[in-house]
Order: sequence, then structure tokens, then C-alpha cells
Amino acid sequence: MKKSLKERLAILSDAAKYDASCASSGTTKRDSGGSGGLGSTEGSGICHAYAPDGRCISLLKILLTNFCIFDCAYCINRSSSNVERARFTPDEVIWLTLEFYRRNYIEGLFLSSGIIRSSDHTMEEMVRVARELRTTHQFRGYIHLKTIPDASPALIAEAGLYADRLSINIELPTDQGIGQFAPEKKPAGIRRAMGDLRLKIEEASEPTLQTKRRRTFVPAGQSTQMIVGADGASDATILGTSARLYGSYGLKRVYYSAFSPIPDASSKLPLIKPPLMREHRLYQADWLYRFYGFDIGEITASAPDGNLDLDLDPKLAWALGNREKFPVDVNKAPKEMLLRVPGFGTKTVRAILSSRRQRRLRLEDLGRLSVSLRKVQAFIVADGWTPHRLIDRTDLRGMFAPQPQQLALF
Repeated sequence: MKKSLKERLAILSDAAKYDASCASSGTTKRDSGGSGGLGSTEGSGICHAYAPDGRCISLLKILLTNFCIFDCAYCINRSSSNVERARFTPDEVIWLTLEFYRRNYIEGLFLSSGIIRSSDHTMEEMVRVARELRTTHQFRGYIHLKTIPDASPALIAEAGLYADRLSINIELPTDQGIGQFAPEKKPAGIRRAMGDLRLKIEEASEPTLQTKRRRTFVPAGQSTQMIVGADGASDATILGTSARLYGSYGLKRVYYSAFSPIPDASSKLPLIKPPLMREHRLYQADWLYRFYGFDIGEITASAPDGNLDLDLDPKLAWALGNREKFPVDVNKAPKEMLLRVPGFGTKTVRAILSSRRQRRLRLEDLGRLSVSLRKVQAFIVADGWTPHRLIDRTDLRGMFAPQPQQLALF
């Protein structure tokens, strides 16, 4: 019996939760006010993603279909999986997007898909959704498409004309892992598609000779998703791969997705507890690399097995392993060193640099900046404050590590 639209929506929205690359930051400001059309890349609503300034961006996040001709061992929608299947037509996705917007449920669309028939056929249907939303219905909201790396470059290029962001999944951190668990996918082809997309984005960013205006092509850039925990790659390997991706392809974001296998007989992987804390630590380490001036080798140097400390955030773990660099004088230290103090974020450092031009800062001044004094006091010198022997305490780690908790027995 054919499933209703509501039943298919329940299946395909639930299946889409495994796609982590879902953020609408970075695109151009665009709305339909005064110009006709529908949608906006701004505003707030049901929260699915956050912009850097804290705005909630509500996105309809669905799969076109969870049927797939590939049999990737880590994927819930692999061809050998026994999950319930469903499929939308492009017209149904378009209708759902417009109706959800009119009801003020969403401000944009995140669309991914299993591969049906062929990569090109799947990509053609996804492009059709984006093209008709933009051209036929004048939809101005945010659109993020998960592209198919094996699809025709012409199709991916057309997708970039209508989507705010495109993402091509790198899948796993190593080529060996992809060969073992997703043999139908080719790492060289994935990288080639990412490279081609970067060239097109850079080309579009150059002003044309005739109008001196830049063309609109994937204004929010490209991102990728990496599965964490499906293979034996260490955190050092994962982060090293991310660093190369950022450098080689100009990615806006690498998303880490904790591997959580579905307990069915067709799975080729062992059942493990979802490594959600590991995923969280990887995001923190990724942030240190992108915005705090850390090298990947520094972040993972203290771990003999190349894995991050799950009990402590990576910056605090680095500081405890490099105590000779502390304490740092908040009234004299350069920006680069202040960014390495546990508990100091980029906004806090900017506020410190601005405030100390006017006066010498005391510990209570940092408290007014919403800094956790408990976390920073061992690592800084301020006017009227020195940590004395605090930084040299043998039990300093114990001051920050989470306390043991009694597990519930019933």
C-alpha cells in the first residue's frame, strides 16, 4: 500500500538526522520584502541551525529518498539495511517547502538523498527542486543541497546557481577506511568534485569586467561531513584530514558525525556506544585550529594514542600539558597567547585588549566579562592577583576533571 505524504515525511525527516552538515551561516542577506517572492535567510523560528551571531535558522531537513543503490557499512540507508523505505517526488518537496514556509515553520530547506538509479538521476531531481523553488516560486530562503560527488560536474555547477551552500561528504578520514566500509565510493572522485567546486566558487567571487559585480554562486561556500568512530582512525588522523580539507578546498566547515550503528543483522560493523563526547571534543579541537591559532599537532601532542582527552576540553588539556607557558599576564600578553588561556574566548580576548588600554585589569574585571574565574585563575596574572604555586600543583588536573558519579542501578 502506498504511504501517505505524512507517513513519508515522518520517515524521510527522521532519516535526515544523520546528515550533520546543516547550518545556514555565511550566506548573503536576502529576503522577499518589497520584491515579491517567498522566504528569507534571516529571522528566527523553529530552530534547526544557528548562525554565528546566534540567530535561529529553521530548516526543513529531509531526504528526497532513503532508497540507495550503495551499501556503505556505516549508513543506516545502505542497500542491505532493513529500514522502512520512502520517496518524495521533486514536486512534493517543493510543495512541502512552500507550505511549511507559509505556516512560518521554516525559513529554508536542507535536502539530501540516497542514490537512486544513478548519481546523475538523483542529482537532476535535487537540482530541479532548487531551480523551481528559485525561478518558478521566487523562494528567497536558504537552500542547502547535499551533492553527489559522482554526478556530472555540469549538474553540480547548476546546483550552485540556486543553492546557498553545497556539501560533498568526505565520508571517512582515510582512503583505507572508505575502501573497507564504502568500496563503491571513490576518494579521488570525492576530492576532485570538492576541488572543482572550490574553483567555481573562487571564479564566481571575481567581479566581471562588464559590470564589476560578483556572480551569485554558492554564497555560503561548501562544507563536508566525516563519520567518526566507524573505523579505527585516531583523533589526530581525523583532525589532520580536516586541516588538509580546509587548506585544499576552502571549506567553510567540517562536520563530525558520531557513528551510531543500527542493531540489525545486516550490519558489518560491531555495535558500540555512540561516541558523542568524542564528537564534541573534535568540534572543540576543530575550533581551536580554525580560530585560536593552534596547530593540529599541538592539540593532540599530549595524547600518546593520538586521541583527545574525553574528560577535559582540548584547550585546557593543552594548557595542563604546557604549564611552562603559564601564568599569562592579562595586562601585557599578546593576543596570540591570551587566546591560549583556558576560559578565554575570542570575544573575551577582544574585550581584554580594548579594556587594558584604559586601565590595568584585575581579577574582578574579568568576572564582569562573564569569565569563569575558577577556570582561568590558575593560568593568569592580573593586577592584584598571582596564582602563586597553583599552576605547579600536582593535582591541578583534578580541579577541572569531572567528579565520579554513582551510576543508577535501577
